[in-house]
Amino acid sequence: MNPRIARNPHAESKKDWRARLLPRRIEAASDVAIGEALTVRLDALVAQFAPDSIGFYWPLRGEFDARPWLAAWLAADPSRRAALPAIAERHAPLAFHAWTPDAPMREGHHGIPEPASQDVIVPDLLLVPCVGFDREGYRLGYGGGYYDRTLAAWPGGALPVTVGIAYEACRIDDGVLAREAHDLPLDAVVTEAATHLCARARVR
Repeated sequence: MNPRIARNPHAESKKDWRARLLPRRIEAASDVAIGEALTVRLDALVAQFAPDSIGFYWPLRGEFDARPWLAAWLAADPSRRAALPAIAERHAPLAFHAWTPDAPMREGHHGIPEPASQDVIVPDLLLVPCVGFDREGYRLGYGGGYYDRTLAAWPGGALPVTVGIAYEACRIDDGVLAREAHDLPLDAVVTEAATHLCARARVR
């Protein structure tokens, strides 16, 4: 059963929410059954959108590791492509560089591995890690603003489908997160228990 973790979301800062939700996320990520259930739902949702390319993230502690699923997704169709973010400089928009399971990696900003390849991809779909999320599809991240800046400067003709990867224990049940001017809702949020389609996804 999902604990009701929110009563008045506007009464707490995003910093306070992170402090509350990060331990919940770490606990959920340690459960193998939760990871398997999330993988099944992710596979079904991605099949619905049928992208040719996917941008994802290198998993940090407590984050769902999408690499095994991405490896299988790539192997199923040689025309598919995957990419990981690379940070040219701190606070700059992310660029997505081609990734395969055997791709050479290097240490990027913040000590996060990124592909050594300079092959830039503009993904059709982005998997975005969430510390938390609300019922309207707004995401709570680490506060660095990288995804907001990236989407604001997106080089493609249309924004990618954005899919948040989260756990039900980090769902804010009542109300919504406080908004900032640059915030955009995700198209969908996938957890181990549900696929939450948001308003943008329903009109795509």
